[in-house]
Parts: sequence; C-alpha cells; structure tokens
Amino acid sequence: MSKYWSQVVQKLEPYVPGEQPKDKTYIKLNTNENPYPPSPKVLEAMRETANENLRLYPTPTCDELRNCIAEYHGLKKEQIFVGNGSDEVLAFSFLAFFNPNSPILFPDITYSFYPVYCAMFHIDYRLITLKEDFSIPVEEFFANNGGIIFPNPNAPTGKAVTLQDIEEILKHNRDQVVIVDEAYIDFGGVSALTLIDTYSNLLIVQTLSKSRSLAGMRVGFAMGHSDLIEALDRVKNSINSYTLDRVALAGAMESFKEESYFQDTRQKVIATREQTVALLENMGFQVIPSSANFIFISHSLFAAEELYQQLRKEGILVRYFNKERINNFLRVSIGTDEEMECFIKKIAEIVG
Repeated sequence: MSKYWSQVVQKLEPYVPGEQPKDKTYIKLNTNENPYPPSPKVLEAMRETANENLRLYPTPTCDELRNCIAEYHGLKKEQIFVGNGSDEVLAFSFLAFFNPNSPILFPDITYSFYPVYCAMFHIDYRLITLKEDFSIPVEEFFANNGGIIFPNPNAPTGKAVTLQDIEEILKHNRDQVVIVDEAYIDFGGVSALTLIDTYSNLLIVQTLSKSRSLAGMRVGFAMGHSDLIEALDRVKNSINSYTLDRVALAGAMESFKEESYFQDTRQKVIATREQTVALLENMGFQVIPSSANFIFISHSLFAAEELYQQLRKEGILVRYFNKERINNFLRVSIGTDEEMECFIKKIAEIVG
C-alpha cells in the first residue's frame, strides 16, 4: 500500500475478473463470453470505420446509436443512454441515483461489482439473503431503502426473476430507483422493458458483450424514463463526454441490424446449455435452473474447488467463488458444442 494512495483507494477491494492465463491454450468457460464470433457484417462495419476520421472525436451524444437501440426496442431516443460497457453504465448509475447514508438493497449472492461501486462512491448497502433455492425473496425488497439493484437473470446463479416479481418490487418502491441489470436477458429471461412506460423509477441496463458477441468492444446501454437518462448524461459529461469511439459505435449499430445472426447464435447457446444440463444431472450434479449463458453446478460427493483445480489441469477454465453459501458451486460458461463435449468428457472422468 503506497503512501500516495487516497483514503478511498486504500480501503477498496476491487472486483476480480475471471482469470486469463497465458501459460497454455485453455478452453475458457470462466468469463461468460459468447463462443461464437460477431456477425461478419459487424466486423466489416468496424473495419470500414477504422479510417482517417479516427483523428476526429466521435459524436459525444451518440444519437445515431441511441436512435438505433430505441427503434429496436420500441422506445424513444431520450429513453436510451449508452456507455463504455455495462460496467461503466452501472457505475454512472450508482453515482446518479444512490446517495450516501441511504442504504441500497441488493442480493447477498449477486454480481460482485456492486459492493465495489458502493465502496468507491461511499454508498451504504444492505444485503438481501436469497432463498435456499437462490430465488429472490420479493417481500424483503419492500423495506425502506435508498434504491435497489439486482441482475435478471442473477449472476452467478443464472436464476431468472419473473416479470410479476419485478413489478411488485417497483410498486413498493416508487420513490426509489430500481435498476435491473439484464446482461444475460437474451438467453432465456423475460425483460422488464414492457414496464418502462409505467414505472418512471425503472432503469434497465443491458450489454452487447454477451448475446451479441462483442465483449471485446465494450458497449453497454441503459433504458428508462427520460429523467433517469438525463441524470446519467450529467454524470457522463462530468467524467468523460466521449465514452464510445467511432469503431465501437459502427459495430454496435450494425449488430442491431443483424437480427437473424443474433437469433441464430443465441439459440445455439441455449440449446447447448440444455444439453449440458441434462448430461450433468445424469452424473449426479445439482444444476440451478439457468436463463443465462452459463450454469451453476454442484456435486454432493466432490468439492467444487477440487473440481475446479482438476479441470484447470486438464486445460479447462471454469469459475470458482470461495464465498459463503456458494463455495461448493462452479459457474460454467456455455461454449461451443465441441468445447462442452470436452468439458463433459473431462468432468465425467473426474467424478468417475
């Protein structure tokens, strides 16, 4: 710890991303990336944009992309905010809507970036304990609070929240902003988009990293009432007016035009997930019902950490969380059919 660090930095426990080792070639099932490449038309749009105009700043308002997303989802441009990945959009949202000394609520098992943002921005929080089956206890979110955030489907469990439950949370928290983090919504969950025009306190955050195969490009966006979007713009323009570069803007817009490619790859991941679940259950694994592009698995006879280490030795990376309640589970991203066949073969050898 350096004497030059601020008090905030000294106290931070940063988010830890999935490992990216370089010692050999691995089958990477640990970072929830899409196993299929972006659409060729998306790549072509990006190549065409990588020209002499890169000497110029991109449009700070990103109006063309906002219009594109708005049209795709049946909204207005004023209801769309875009940023450098959904993590940035989430960070801006914590700054825009949550106050110090007014604790926000989120699940005890959830995306581990949330407490990091709270520490960074001096926001208090209270954890809501998930039920034994990892579902959300909806009534617990009716308590007095300074705001609410949760993923749907949840991470790392993959378990979805019903639209009815989301609406109940919104009804009981009309004076607080409720953020639904829909990073994995395209793999089986039901989006809360239909509630945006009814609830002005609802903010939905999505990303192009997962279902649109663009994790390396970093584009996220938020959808909600124009008042919420204006608050996000105020935060963005107080930090960095140019959050998206020209190449990212071009690729993002093209990805929303490539509907058939998007649907094809999305359905492939879902089909492979279901095949993998069935095979694992036949081996005695408990698999939490997943609506995401990953599964959360546990075996009563084999410790998750041991399975993680054995798979790593075999060249397969999965995610192990050494945390209370989930330290006997592994999160396994869904790869191609060939990658999942290899995973199944290796884990079958391990558990006998």
